[in-house]
Amino acid sequence: MMLQFIGLSIVMQFILSGEKLNTWIQINVGWGLAIVFCVYACSKTSGGHFNPAVSFTMFTLGHLSLRDCLIYCLVQTVGAFFGAIGAYGIYYDQFVKYAGAYRLIVGPKATAACFCSFPAAHVSNLTCFFDQVAGTGLLVFFVVVIIDRRNGIPAAAHPFLFGFVLIMIGILSTRRYHNYYFWIPVIAPLFGGALAAWSYHLFIGAHIPDPVQDYVLDEVKQPLKAR
Repeated sequence: MMLQFIGLSIVMQFILSGEKLNTWIQINVGWGLAIVFCVYACSKTSGGHFNPAVSFTMFTLGHLSLRDCLIYCLVQTVGAFFGAIGAYGIYYDQFVKYAGAYRLIVGPKATAACFCSFPAAHVSNLTCFFDQVAGTGLLVFFVVVIIDRRNGIPAAAHPFLFGFVLIMIGILSTRRYHNYYFWIPVIAPLFGGALAAWSYHLFIGAHIPDPVQDYVLDEVKQPLKAR
């Protein structure tokens, strides 16, 4: 809820100001910073999960039970709606000034992009599906890289790195309207996240020595060297 409230407020400021107060890169940076501080706020209680694709991936890796995964995904989804309602309430007067009594999906006064993104009209749903798989895959791949203890990345740095990853992913986005697109951002990220996480573990993570095992081996080797 908190992440959506902050992130959507940033987007609303951009769109409802006639795109005069911000640029797309500032929106990406704003979302990245929102991730940083939201993860800092929640990491010690829930692990800092804000995306059902991440929670589903953690379930496939055995880090979450099925029950916890379902609860996380449900709460994240419901919280996103409450965050959107809060942001809409704060910017309601600006919505009225910008678009009057109408809420449009397309056109010069469209406001739908304040709440979600759309692909370009010429892009097929198949391309959109693989776009979501690839985008979420990149996000989750680097999340798994960051949290893997064998990579030696300090836990205190994790939220900042998550934010930088989100900024990178946001720069790749294309936002426009497309027909029958609604199901793709819901389903495709689940496949993309799990595929990327398991790709990391199979091709990279499985080949990184465990620090604990290295420590034990060193302890065994030292007496042998002394002999």
